[in-house]
Amino acid sequence: MCPVNVHWHLGSEHYSYGEFDENGDGPHGNIPRPDWAARDLAEAGEQVQDGFRCHHYDASDPKFTTPYEWKYCEGMEVGETYEVHWPHSAAGACGTVNQYQTPFYDGVFCNLDMEAFSTLAAQDIANAVGVHGQVFTIVNDESYFYPDMMRGMIIDEVMGMGQDIAYYTGSTTGDTRSNEMCSMYTPITWQVDRKCHLISASSFDKLCYDMKMQRDDMSDDLHAHGSRELVKDDLVANNQARKHVRRT
Repeated sequence: MCPVNVHWHLGSEHYSYGEFDENGDGPHGNIPRPDWAARDLAEAGEQVQDGFRCHHYDASDPKFTTPYEWKYCEGMEVGETYEVHWPHSAAGACGTVNQYQTPFYDGVFCNLDMEAFSTLAAQDIANAVGVHGQVFTIVNDESYFYPDMMRGMIIDEVMGMGQDIAYYTGSTTGDTRSNEMCSMYTPITWQVDRKCHLISASSFDKLCYDMKMQRDDMSDDLHAHGSRELVKDDLVANNQARKHVRRT
């Protein structure tokens, strides 16, 4: 299994209380709790389909407000929250020049013909397809530079990145999916970092540069996609697990 695509969403699609939730902030504020969420730990949805914000933004700190001169990414903004997804697949063109593809399902099912695809059971998909998710607030500060976002979730014990992971089975996301319109690509194994991290704008721009260097045309993923509304409790899988990576 290998990463076959990378893309991101405006705001977080997932919800992690105290990290990315309704109490976060950004250059354009946040989104409110949905009417159906009567409990304290769930919220979502706005007309423009952005997601939740992290708690890092500080309008008085120039690293959150100083514009960055983007060269490769499109429509990105310093201070905003973005959730990055790295779809992985055992049926991808792993280790070849065709490994990364847009749209993501081209990469996910690259080596699977329609006859084989039609025979897949739900557990086959769950075993063969997964997504890493990680949430960031962009800053204009080179001390938060990471050179290779292309290959997957950032694992950094010192900075606490990729150390507190939620595991569950779900589906593909985006603003074309909702609590009424389900995804046909399911079940998919998700691994989501529960913490929000600061990352430099230049890290994202380097990622967009790397995407433009791929054989496949990834230009449709050089901007933030809309975020899916938060999934209602009664539609969520009951197999969530949480893993803290042990420090050595």
